[in-house]
Amino acid sequence: MISLLISFLVLLLGYIFYGKLVDGVFKPDQRETPANKINDGVDYVPLKTWKAFLIQLLNIAGTGPIFGALMGACFGPVVFLWIILGSILGGGVHDYMVGMISERNDGKSIAELSGIYLGKGALWLMRIFSVLLLLLTGTVFISSPASLIARLTPESLNTTFWIVIILIYYILATLLPIDKIIGKLYPVFGVVLICMALGILGGIVFGGYTVPEITFASLHPEGLPVWPFMFVTVACGAISGFHATQSPMVAKCITSEKEGKKVFYGAMMMESVIALVWAAGGVAFYGATGGLNQALSSLGQSGVVYDISTGMLGSVGGVIAIIGVVACPITSGDTAFRSARLILSELTGLNQKSIRNRLIITIPLLAAGAVLTQLNFNVLWRYFSWSNQTLAMISLWVATAYLLKTNSAKFASLVTALPATFMSAVSMTYILVADEGFKLGTNIAYPVGICFASVCFVIYVVVCAKTRNGIQE
Repeated sequence: MISLLISFLVLLLGYIFYGKLVDGVFKPDQRETPANKINDGVDYVPLKTWKAFLIQLLNIAGTGPIFGALMGACFGPVVFLWIILGSILGGGVHDYMVGMISERNDGKSIAELSGIYLGKGALWLMRIFSVLLLLLTGTVFISSPASLIARLTPESLNTTFWIVIILIYYILATLLPIDKIIGKLYPVFGVVLICMALGILGGIVFGGYTVPEITFASLHPEGLPVWPFMFVTVACGAISGFHATQSPMVAKCITSEKEGKKVFYGAMMMESVIALVWAAGGVAFYGATGGLNQALSSLGQSGVVYDISTGMLGSVGGVIAIIGVVACPITSGDTAFRSARLILSELTGLNQKSIRNRLIITIPLLAAGAVLTQLNFNVLWRYFSWSNQTLAMISLWVATAYLLKTNSAKFASLVTALPATFMSAVSMTYILVADEGFKLGTNIAYPVGICFASVCFVIYVVVCAKTRNGIQE
């Protein structure tokens, strides 16, 4: 329990001090933001800071910090270290930089930003990669809440029924102006989400459960090593490329650059709190990583969430907690499809002020998501997790290129270059060794992953040296 409490404290200190450092590297000023400059009444809409924060939090906090944290907890309490350090040094930096760079570029998507700062090849790669990731994300966030809601309703209202209902909501949330549904519902969902996290935390503390202290060893019952599997399994709770598709959406709505730290970095810290609560809840409720892993195998992620919620909080408290868990994926799924619409609108040039143009893009997107719900959830999750971390890697290199171009401080770009290098090693090693990848042995995958990351960093150093004398303000 001491490790868990210290983890919460470290996240708070990370927000205060490291967040301030990152904010200072970016150098926010008083320039007019896209929300006020463009304000089209659909996607560019000025929002109050607290509302922008809640929308950002609910956009990024899908099932990742819950399902991913539970699966990551199978490695043991070492997962606490990855959540707090990954979030402070990687995830918070990633979300803040992408959001603020997008704001400086009239709310452009991560795909367009890649083209601006890494070249045309990166633009097309990221257009394809981003839309595919958002489709996978939206699909995962249709299936998982539908299966949870089905557990709380009569048998006639099965998972398929709730998939249809969620898809109808997604169509509306994707099409309508951001302040009509998302802006009005998200504050309510935000309260439910926070109550859910507090409820599970209270269940751990007052239910007499034991949370093991941090150890560096992997306690995974199937013998999976921490490197690289844990760093991909726990994506959204520590660092997630999906967030790079969400931050530009909120960047279209903030009214002052000075609020960027609260909205982007702050939302990432709060998501990490949720991940910590569920990682701790998983190992505490089942007593050991073996019990948790067995439960995940037999019940699935939704079943484990149901068991923990009702087991710790009783039937009424469990229902409240499950509603909070359901709010997470639904409020990420709707904005996943919305972000995909915006990226495709940039590609096609279709003005999104027209409802007709929005329909032209939205209907095929949701249809594809409906088809993908028929695939195995665990397979979808594995590919989602790897593509998530790969997108995070690319997004951090985009941010590094931006800082090299605009910041005259000698080592400023290291705040993004170092986590970018780390994620380069994670992404390459995982796809080489994983079952859904090339299935190579660690004797090959580990050296290749390290070499790939090293080459990326050497290129960064060379570019850094070349551009040091040509900084553009």
